[in-house]
Amino acid sequence: MDLDVDACYRAFRTRDPRFDGRLFGAVRTTRVYCRPICPAPMPKRENLTFYATAAAAQEAGFRPCLRCRPETAPEFAAWRGTSNTVSRALALIDRGALDEGGIDRLAERLGVGERQLRRLFRQHLGASPVSVAQTRRVLLAKQLIHETPLPMAEVALASGFGSIRRFNEIFQRLFARPPCALRRATATASSRQNGEVTIVLGYRPPFDWATMVAFLKARAIPGVEVVSNARYARTIEIDGAHGIVAVEPASGHALRIVIRFSRLSALPTIIARVRRVFDLTADPQAVNAQLAEDPILAPLVAARPGLRVPGAWDGFELAVRAVLGQQITVAAGVGLVAKLVTRCGPALAGSGLNTEGLTHVFPRPEHVASADLMALGMPRRRAATLASLAAAVVADPHVLGAGRTLTECVAQLRALPGIGEWTAQYIAMRELREPDAFPAGDIGLLRALTDSEGKRLTSGELLARAERWRPWRAYAAQHLWASGTSGRRTN
Repeated sequence: MDLDVDACYRAFRTRDPRFDGRLFGAVRTTRVYCRPICPAPMPKRENLTFYATAAAAQEAGFRPCLRCRPETAPEFAAWRGTSNTVSRALALIDRGALDEGGIDRLAERLGVGERQLRRLFRQHLGASPVSVAQTRRVLLAKQLIHETPLPMAEVALASGFGSIRRFNEIFQRLFARPPCALRRATATASSRQNGEVTIVLGYRPPFDWATMVAFLKARAIPGVEVVSNARYARTIEIDGAHGIVAVEPASGHALRIVIRFSRLSALPTIIARVRRVFDLTADPQAVNAQLAEDPILAPLVAARPGLRVPGAWDGFELAVRAVLGQQITVAAGVGLVAKLVTRCGPALAGSGLNTEGLTHVFPRPEHVASADLMALGMPRRRAATLASLAAAVVADPHVLGAGRTLTECVAQLRALPGIGEWTAQYIAMRELREPDAFPAGDIGLLRALTDSEGKRLTSGELLARAERWRPWRAYAAQHLWASGTSGRRTN
């Protein structure tokens, strides 16, 4: 990867927080890599090598700094807008794609060759897919060592290592000491009471928490989600096990995540989903610079510079919400989903999970496929659509997962029963995290913009107007929805 060494050095010399997460500096004399905001004395320029990602620095043989803790830097999606293949590959890696089938299978799901995938990772991230996955495991393990009192065996399991022996070997090689030697006495202050694990996830400021939770609160499913101005909590189900996750603002540019789940091995999956729901890898500076060039969006961007695109916890859950919310208001759609949860969703099970307002987990596809949906009071055609959608997800669990290009993803989604263009783009925006997804047929967006004569735009005219917003059309849509000028919005 090509980096401007002079600019990188200036960022480190001035400890510029704008480059935190974008850039890492590796000191050749100490074999340590740091964040730009590291409080350690500034190394000599000739001793510094710069990398765009922690994975690249680690693959080059450097170890993470114990002072600035690279694992707490905001994860920055530097590849967004330049390589959607890399973005989708990382999403699949977060969901365990490399554990399921290796690089060959990952490349096949992305529709590229293995060599091309390796080349793209090297070009945009400076490291191989395997190195990226291993770096993420190491940094998560280091964060758990610093921030929780989990025993080392549980840290290894929770961070995705296949064995304690492998965990110990990697840490001994990186830090020349066993993992337990990295633990500080303060870690015991964050005790794991009632099976809780608390971690902090950073983001690049600004972050519009108020708009984010307002969006989630309006769509909160009774019994599954409880949302206040200061906290988002929901039930979760992974491989039959139930739990709870709660998210709230933390000091600094971070969110505090409290996880209560019996299977620690699911922790990387849970963290990845939290990042997806709260769009923690967004780069507001890049998005705002592009959208503010449009005179209509400029005041909206100025009013909400930290706006993010809320993600979805689960693809099937989002698809069900979208189908049930078609052509009705948000409140009416939530009411139908609540009936579905009451009828098909298992009651929250597990010791210590009795939390006020959280009573059920969202039903799995097989529960919906076999249920009598007509009893929910919905039209026969919509009930049939929902049953067919559930059956399709049962037959192929990856059908709502990250795929290839945005066009191919939308085409694949539209092949599912009851999924039209609007719903497919909406799923691509919130579940697949496609920053350029754009539901041009949305009535709210069409109401928000008019032509020079004051007439409402057609969907075709809106698409033409949105060309200047690429590759951030999803953020443009979110600005228009959040502005309050776009009327009521479904789903």
